Amino acid sequence: MIHVFVGPTLPRCEPQLAAPGVRVWPPARHGDLFDTAIRSGDTVVLIDGVYHQAPALRHKEILAAMGWGIRMVGAASIGALRAAELAPYGMLGVGHIYTAYVRGDIDGDDEVAVGQAPDGAWDALTWPLVNLRRALQLAVADGVFDAGRAAALLSALRAVYYPQRTWAAVRAVCRSRGERAFADWLAERRQQDRHFGDLKRADALAAVRGALVGTTAATSVVAAPPEWETAYFRRWSNAAVRERVDGLELSTEDRLVYQQVFDPAFRDRWAAYLEHLSRHPAGGGPGLPLAARLAQVCGGSLPADRVFHPRPDLRDEQTVALLLAGESAADRRAVARYGCW
Repeated sequence: MIHVFVGPTLPRCEPQLAAPGVRVWPPARHGDLFDTAIRSGDTVVLIDGVYHQAPALRHKEILAAMGWGIRMVGAASIGALRAAELAPYGMLGVGHIYTAYVRGDIDGDDEVAVGQAPDGAWDALTWPLVNLRRALQLAVADGVFDAGRAAALLSALRAVYYPQRTWAAVRAVCRSRGERAFADWLAERRQQDRHFGDLKRADALAAVRGALVGTTAATSVVAAPPEWETAYFRRWSNAAVRERVDGLELSTEDRLVYQQVFDPAFRDRWAAYLEHLSRHPAGGGPGLPLAARLAQVCGGSLPADRVFHPRPDLRDEQTVALLLAGESAADRRAVARYGCW
């Protein structure tokens, strides 16, 4: 499965996004890569993300995803930025914008940032610097003005806060700088081709095409360093795991808490979970029956739940199946009704 996180850079009506085996997601935000629908062996094409109105997708989420065997490809927007930052760890970058970040030609987040429509349509309301930079380069090549004036105009456009860099603002800056000819030239080119100078779009399409034809298969996948699996990281990742069950979008962690409180047999569920962990250690060591492991640790004088306190990995299907074995449809409705505890 190919998962494409995209918003303002490409419309969802793009034919490539409707190809078999492609699932389109909204712009990525913190926690999205913990979704259980994204599995080992899948490819994620990260294009757009949010970071102003919601917490941004973090680097460790991407690194953890690659450690789970997910191929990560980035392009065009926050995808290009994250790919440039994480290329040494196995994330694949595609396109001109990614290359510019790697070379140090550009380095700011605002190079790719755009204001996004808040109604779920994810339309871009403003111009990113990378597209303006490309338009200025094309204008110099077309003889509209020289490179020095183009650089001065780019600096003036960069000074406009990215959510305010609308087409009207671009024209106003051009007028104030005496570069109205550029604004008129750009308007004419955009009338002929509404995608004129849209470098983000070109890079995004290249990344999706590459994923479809399998050119991302050579992406190196690195195992997540064991020190990442701290109690903090597990708690953080567990909080993001959600699943649709019985038509309800539920937090897996909330479901587990409900069972801990209300399932009379949860003690037995937990014992079965500890038995599973003992026989299948996460680190790949030798498996032992739980009783034998208890005998090694405390001579068998204490119950297992007094000795071992692992934090479950709620991305693991077998773990969830063991711990929620007693869950009923009524339990799930109660969780949906009352939410977090």
